[in-house]
Amino acid sequence: MKIQTQRGQQTIQDGVRRMLPCVLLLLGGLFPAMMQAQFTAPTDEELKMTADPKAPGADAVYLYVEETGDEVSRNRVVYERIKVLKEKGKELATVRVPYEVGATVVSEIQARTIHADGTVVPMADKASELMDFKNKEYQLNSLVFTLPSVEVGSILEFRYKLKPTDSFLSWLAPPTWEIQQKYFVHKAHYFYRAYNEGVAYTTRLAPGMQVIHQKGSDCTLDITDVPPMPDEDWMPPENMIRWRVEFYYSRARSTTEYWENAARVWTESVKDFTHPSGQLKKAVADMTAPTDSEEQKARKIYDAVMKLDNTEFSRSKSKAERKAHKIKTIEKAEDIWKNQSGNSAAMALLYVALARTAGLDVSPMQVVNRDRAIFSNRYLNSDQLDDYIAVVTINGKDTYLDPGERMCPFGALHWKHTLATGFRLQGKTSVIATTPAGTFANAVYQRAAYLDVDPDGGVKGTVRYVMTGPDALYWRQVALENDPDEVKKQFNEMMHASMPDGVQAEFDHFLGLEGYNSSLIATAHVSGTLGTLTGKRFLLPGLFFESSGKHPFVAQDKRATPIDVHYAKADQDEVSYHLPAGFALESAPQADHIVWPDHAEMKIASRTKGDTVVVARSMAYNFVMLDSKEYDSLHGFYQKIATADEQPLVLIRSQAAKGN
Repeated sequence: MKIQTQRGQQTIQDGVRRMLPCVLLLLGGLFPAMMQAQFTAPTDEELKMTADPKAPGADAVYLYVEETGDEVSRNRVVYERIKVLKEKGKELATVRVPYEVGATVVSEIQARTIHADGTVVPMADKASELMDFKNKEYQLNSLVFTLPSVEVGSILEFRYKLKPTDSFLSWLAPPTWEIQQKYFVHKAHYFYRAYNEGVAYTTRLAPGMQVIHQKGSDCTLDITDVPPMPDEDWMPPENMIRWRVEFYYSRARSTTEYWENAARVWTESVKDFTHPSGQLKKAVADMTAPTDSEEQKARKIYDAVMKLDNTEFSRSKSKAERKAHKIKTIEKAEDIWKNQSGNSAAMALLYVALARTAGLDVSPMQVVNRDRAIFSNRYLNSDQLDDYIAVVTINGKDTYLDPGERMCPFGALHWKHTLATGFRLQGKTSVIATTPAGTFANAVYQRAAYLDVDPDGGVKGTVRYVMTGPDALYWRQVALENDPDEVKKQFNEMMHASMPDGVQAEFDHFLGLEGYNSSLIATAHVSGTLGTLTGKRFLLPGLFFESSGKHPFVAQDKRATPIDVHYAKADQDEVSYHLPAGFALESAPQADHIVWPDHAEMKIASRTKGDTVVVARSMAYNFVMLDSKEYDSLHGFYQKIATADEQPLVLIRSQAAKGN
């Protein structure tokens, strides 16, 4: 039995849904064509608008948005009218429309710019076509067009149509209405006519907003004064916060019935794929010994899978090729072992098959990647599931593994697979389960600077980074996917963000890049001007890595959305200042211990040894997601942190010290 490794498994209901166009296309002529938005003459008020009291300070506003779709007449029309209020708002003049080549076409593109004096400038240029990625079976392109002669004060107006190709089997998938836009929306109209009454939808809307479902298959939503999509640091996945309506087809009579059926289909797929075979038995016999413990077997099999060619991390392939591999159909685990190559899903399921062959209690799990979305059982579509992981029970305890993530340590998950929900096979059936969160003890990020300071404020030395957990995994995967020059460039950019003003850092080399079960070490050289001379005194930043002042959750007083910091973490920083001749220490950062009970703590300590002053700072937080109601406490905690991090290291000329 084949298994698709693209965002979940295709269920029986999906198969039925895909057959509907063949049956109902013949009925298209029985329905009247729906009304479509035409270009609208602007009002004097719209032309003269220089600011919007409903959206103070906005760079632009949407005057009107309309999306209408009709599966009977097989088209979807998008229409937008936008007022540009500031220079940045001109970015909306470039429109990008993605579509699947061979299945969908974009047609009837019309666009124009209306200046504040009423002058109309129609778009004359044709849309350009960009290929996003392609393989033998699939190609995704985008049509890009730019409205002409855009000025601050202009009104942008455009419409285009999406429709399936002329193929009898082509159709448009049910839409998702993205209600919130980047900017404030004054008025919007949405309409969708499905093939039949089997259409269903899930919503995330503000109180009072309601989809009107009438005539069996017609759905309408009319709304006014839609606030912009929230734009805050460390937001959770978009599907948790953006107002939207997601349509899908389902014959299930209840949520429970749908997920039970979907889990049953998924179970049969993974069982078929991971069934032990003679070839796998030989492989397991070659890599393990009969006397090995459960953990030894689990580790040896894991190491063997990690050595294979995971095509999603092959630098020899382009980014488009690696992305295309995610939708490739695979056959059996033994085929992956025979080829010694496969994508991430194949590697995870191959691990399950090998571990089962070795007699281990192991189960596959497919989850929604938390960097993209949060699982919703109300959205009856198993395509929301993304990646596979494995759960092996060792000595009665579950150990979560990520064989599909190259360079992920044994016993750890990529952070996007933590607190992630999906199907887990348990025994002969599958259940919906959630993976555990990581702890800060497994995500340690150490930075140590060793600096020589000269009497004029210059500084020179080295910085050493020691990483375990998500940060180490990140850089190891960057190294897999990029050449050394690109890796160096990206690491330098990362260091630059944490260096004090006037100090430059240059990456030198990694240690332990290939050893995914060990810490990753990086070294860099630093130089520049750091100190400030004020008469007899010499001021240095006490907390070297924090002196740039880029603390999260400080500038913003209030919070509208939940906070998602991705994973719990421990930061450990230390700077050793070798003092210049003629100077002595007058004061160092005071010892401090700031605690946010049950959430986080920070410690500062300093010590002196001869002519060297060492300042150490440790910060650990053991939370991942917080409700916006907890933001006041988070904000207050980081305000204290920011104040403590401003403490300077003060030197004084030795002669002055003696005179005092």
